[in-house]
Amino acid sequence: MDTQQSPHPPHPAVTVTAELDTPLSRWLWLVKWILVIPHWIVLFFLWVAFLVVAVIAFFAILFTERFPRPLFDFNLGVLRWSWRVSYYSYGALGTDRYPPFSLGPEPDYPARLDIVYPERLSRPLVLVKWWLLAIPHYLVLAFFTGGMRAGWWSGGLVTLLTVIAAFALAFTSRYPRDLFDLIVGLNRWLLRVAAYATLMTDTYPPFRLDQGGTEPRPVEVR
Repeated sequence: MDTQQSPHPPHPAVTVTAELDTPLSRWLWLVKWILVIPHWIVLFFLWVAFLVVAVIAFFAILFTERFPRPLFDFNLGVLRWSWRVSYYSYGALGTDRYPPFSLGPEPDYPARLDIVYPERLSRPLVLVKWWLLAIPHYLVLAFFTGGMRAGWWSGGLVTLLTVIAAFALAFTSRYPRDLFDLIVGLNRWLLRVAAYATLMTDTYPPFRLDQGGTEPRPVEVR
């Protein structure tokens, strides 16, 4: 029989993984907003640089079809750093391990992000994907996040679900697994759109909530 193409790409352009640490402190989440202040300060300046790099990359792609690799690696590092801080704090509360001050991949940390470096990027797409093509996703993300602060998303559905998880931790010492899978899935959607909108990939983010700590594997339909 013919094998149809899987609905999930075998090698996604954006890979988001997360591991739920156990046990988690019942009360540390109450003070994590204080503990991450140094990160928020650094991330504020990193995100200013991130936006400048994105503008430079826009013109580089327009004229050369390439996102300069050092600039790509820097912006990827900012996204990685932001994801780790969000995962530690109120974007997930999935770990009590303090996030490192690092732009690198940090493979031992329970929250990881990778984006495949594109050898070529479309010149026509660079003119429209970050605003016109991404508008449907922006509308969805506005509900998910409620806004952006200190280099990362804040408010909205993600924060509400994380607060529910925090109270579950406080009263039961357990992080509901289904809730964790949903929160990571929402963050995965955010990061896919962030990579697309900031010109790091031409792969359009799917309107699909891939829940769980690992990326979904492609399923062959025969």
